[in-house]
Amino acid sequence: MIGVVEAFPASYAEGRAKFLAACVAAGLPVQTHPLALPGAGGEALAMDVAREGPADAERLLVVTSACHGVEGHCGSGVQVFALHDDEWRDKARAAGVAVLYVHALNPHGFSHGRRTTQENVDLNRNFADFGAPLPANPAYAELHALLLPREWPPTPANEAALGQWMQQHGMPAFQAAMSSGQYQFEDGVFFGGRAPTWSNRTLRQVLRQHGAAARRIAWIDLHTGLGPNGLGERIFACRDDAAAYRRASAWWSGGGATPVTSIYDGSSTSSLLNGLMWNAVYEECPQAEYTGIAMEYGTLPLLEVMQATRADHWLHNHPDAAPELAAAIRRQMREAFYTDTDAWKGQVISQARQAMFQAVDGLSGG
Repeated sequence: MIGVVEAFPASYAEGRAKFLAACVAAGLPVQTHPLALPGAGGEALAMDVAREGPADAERLLVVTSACHGVEGHCGSGVQVFALHDDEWRDKARAAGVAVLYVHALNPHGFSHGRRTTQENVDLNRNFADFGAPLPANPAYAELHALLLPREWPPTPANEAALGQWMQQHGMPAFQAAMSSGQYQFEDGVFFGGRAPTWSNRTLRQVLRQHGAAARRIAWIDLHTGLGPNGLGERIFACRDDAAAYRRASAWWSGGGATPVTSIYDGSSTSSLLNGLMWNAVYEECPQAEYTGIAMEYGTLPLLEVMQATRADHWLHNHPDAAPELAAAIRRQMREAFYTDTDAWKGQVISQARQAMFQAVDGLSGG
């Protein structure tokens, strides 16, 4: 076993080292998909994949980390702990469920402390149909210049203008405008891209290989940044399909103790989003019945998280910013997506572990 706190990394490089070491200790081979860019400390970057269970298993659980790079501290910790957790591994093996651990979907963002990929793209808005007209977000277009002003910190006038917009339209409308995904401003926040990113293409390759034999696939994608601190909200991560939602609720709701929320009915802390990553399962593994959730762990209040995201994008657009300001923005970003306390880490592990056990039971059911 590994200690709960010990499982969580302080950096991408540490997280990758712990993941690879855990795979060795578990006797699992690792497939490495290298990204030909250096990390923040010059380290090699990669999406690493480990599978426990036979290649022809009909039931597959996928557990992924760092879709939004800086959120990888959380997801990496869950994966490393799971690989050292004999009770968990015995549970999955006894049920005939293969488990696919995909570490660092977005290694560049994880290493550099950003949500976005090296293309400045929000990976969880990048699974759109780029052969069709992309979703419009006129409300974001109204806000773009206010969200990313010329100077940082924003002036009182800028903050007043944003506050006026929120007062006029409401906080839910502001959250939706900012976070639902936009495909117009390449330097903007929550940009979905113009084409599939490296992470998108690589993940699809992984799903095609490891999901080809599966008849039932479950996916737990680990995120941070929304909701009360330490609470792991289970957000339905499938198409708007009533049967799939009933299935997800039956698996993960714990009889109502841990409800499965939905972006489709307004019960989630998340807005309705575009270009979501789970689209890839339907496209790459069409033979499988798919059921998934995003585990979204709360950190700071929503406006503070949004402010950190704005600051990070401003810094990306102003690489010549003063070193003191740049360092402060990076600290702000990390704190917005990673609560570095023993208590928070304990909450993360206990809830993720519960959800993983529930997923195995669900996959094994009728």
